[in-house]
Amino acid sequence: MVGDDRSRPLRHRLAKLRWVLRLCVLPPRVAWFHWRARRLASRTGDEFSVTSATRPADLKVLLGLARGKRRVVELGTATGWTAISLALADPLREVLTFDVVARDEPGRYMGLVGLETRRQIELVIAPGSSGPRDERSVDLLYIDSSHDRQETVAEVLAWRSVLRPGSLIVFDDYMHPDYPGVHEAVTELELAGEQRGTLYVHKVGH
Repeated sequence: MVGDDRSRPLRHRLAKLRWVLRLCVLPPRVAWFHWRARRLASRTGDEFSVTSATRPADLKVLLGLARGKRRVVELGTATGWTAISLALADPLREVLTFDVVARDEPGRYMGLVGLETRRQIELVIAPGSSGPRDERSVDLLYIDSSHDRQETVAEVLAWRSVLRPGSLIVFDDYMHPDYPGVHEAVTELELAGEQRGTLYVHKVGH
């Protein structure tokens, strides 16, 4: 027991070092935000943000898929780290992010970035299945919400009208054993695509 107590700080430092090294795969502005956000979460006891944030490796894939995409919709804001990352990665990008829960955290973490980046992001408190607010095309639809089969199907159907050929639909936690509804929804919708890490990517029109 004494030995465990003595080694705990070392294990904590090593885990923190491993996490910092993982951030190196991200664009510098995004990595800097995540480092600061993690520190803020630690100071405020915000374990939810730490555990729910998109892992750096998967975020790297998502940002790569979003390259050149000017209008991105995220379903499932949670604490806002992914939406902020998408905005930071491209100053010309508009990010529309939906969540059914009004949380304090997105506003808290948006305080870590500049006004111009905050202006790129619109937070909507509504189900993702409520669909688009206008007829403008969406270049990438990122679904990381309830993970329920019926809700995920409803979300895709709600946004189909603004997804042009070549647009991407990206599903998080595609093969996660705790969230079978994501895989079931993709199967029901018969969406051809490929798995990229924990993500599943479907290109509209293919």
